[in-house]
Amino acid sequence: MDRLIIAVDLGHFKAYKVSTDSPGSPKIQLVESYDSIEGHGKLSEKVTDGAGRFGVGGGKNGSAKGYGEPHNIELEAEKKAARLIAKDIVAIIGREGIKKWWFAAANKLNSLIMENLDPDIKAKMDKNINSNLTKTNKSEILKHFQ
Repeated sequence: MDRLIIAVDLGHFKAYKVSTDSPGSPKIQLVESYDSIEGHGKLSEKVTDGAGRFGVGGGKNGSAKGYGEPHNIELEAEKKAARLIAKDIVAIIGREGIKKWWFAAANKLNSLIMENLDPDIKAKMDKNINSNLTKTNKSEILKHFQ
């Protein structure tokens, strides 16, 4: 039976198909891999102080005053990325016709993605580990699920 291993973080998505039809060791094949631009870089590189955002107000020496800051912008970016990753997971499982799949993502991202998956896709998930395996070598990834 073929299985799918999906390993993700905010910047990387990797899906491996594990075939065990032939006797001997299973065959692992990378079927999808991409890097997300949104997951790379610092927030300060993506968001800047817009002109006129901080005015000079009264007070001693005309100190700057802020009119509000986007405190939840990092969390919202993570939630958006999790929704997109969940959509990609649904698409690849449907495309490959997989009955059982394994999943790996770091703890916080793992729970955000699980919240966004359809119940029928969650039901097909056989193993879920809280670990970032996106940089793990293809030959080593299966060891983490056994």
